[in-house]
Amino acid sequence: MARSNTNIFSLAIFRRPGISPADRFFRASVLTVALSVFAITAIVAYELVRNSRLPIEKFGWSFLWGTTWDPVAEQFGALPFLYGTLVSSALALLIAVPVGLGVAIFLSELAPRWVSDPVAFLVELLAAIPSVIYGLVGIFVFVPWIRNVLEPALSGTLGFLPLFQGAPYGVGMLTAGIVLAMMVVPFIVSVSREILMAVPLSQREAILSLGATQWEMVRIAVLPYARSGIMGSIFLALARALGETMAVTMVIGNRPEIRLSLFEPGYTMAAVIANEFTEATSDLYVQALIEIGLVLFAVTILVNALARLLIHSVFTKVEVRE
Repeated sequence: MARSNTNIFSLAIFRRPGISPADRFFRASVLTVALSVFAITAIVAYELVRNSRLPIEKFGWSFLWGTTWDPVAEQFGALPFLYGTLVSSALALLIAVPVGLGVAIFLSELAPRWVSDPVAFLVELLAAIPSVIYGLVGIFVFVPWIRNVLEPALSGTLGFLPLFQGAPYGVGMLTAGIVLAMMVVPFIVSVSREILMAVPLSQREAILSLGATQWEMVRIAVLPYARSGIMGSIFLALARALGETMAVTMVIGNRPEIRLSLFEPGYTMAAVIANEFTEATSDLYVQALIEIGLVLFAVTILVNALARLLIHSVFTKVEVRE
């Protein structure tokens, strides 16, 4: 109610007869900037649709669930790339969220200032490293270790599960997920740490005065207060994972197939565009790759929108229960 009253009050101020021309100009300027976000999104969508007209007319909706990618026969289907993008991103978040949130809690709640500040600075530097560097680290460090150590260990202990069956190639969906996790952890840590540090000190002092332990203080007083900001950091990491190109291209294997095992090579939508766009020899081939970009654009918006709605519904239920 307070927020609604604030919005009404703000509109009333802007609509006052005696408002100055400078304020009117400022309001019009920020409104234009805000609306430009929708305009840019609409322009990008229009250009992608316009330049993928040929495969849309030839394949229709079957392009989304087609599994054949054969440029010679001009048969194109996006399902292997859609599967690879979603699985690698989900695996990355599965690894990165607990690690990133744990590091953020340590830096904001447990570590002394002389440790927290330098480590936070290093984390921000990790976020600025080019993706091709992560790809090189993946090739020369993670691929041999995953092929010789991790995948044999997982196969020996969890080999009864379809996810951990197959030959240990080293390059594949598991490696791509680990490299992506390494890339998105700095985003989660950096944003979550700032959000946790912004929680008022009175929240902590109130729960500690009731005899709570430090873990109970973090769980009951800090995390619920900062949950919306933490979710924002996760969405930022998800967007980075969905659109990542070079690092994933270098370690995922680039095979347009759908395999349940995480040891098998895969392909992502961003990777196929980067690999094949300059080699496309026909208009249908080029526009099929552009339609892959259109699908990636739609998936990014849809996944983030669904995640936002899911988190909103969960938070609403928690607030009602409280």
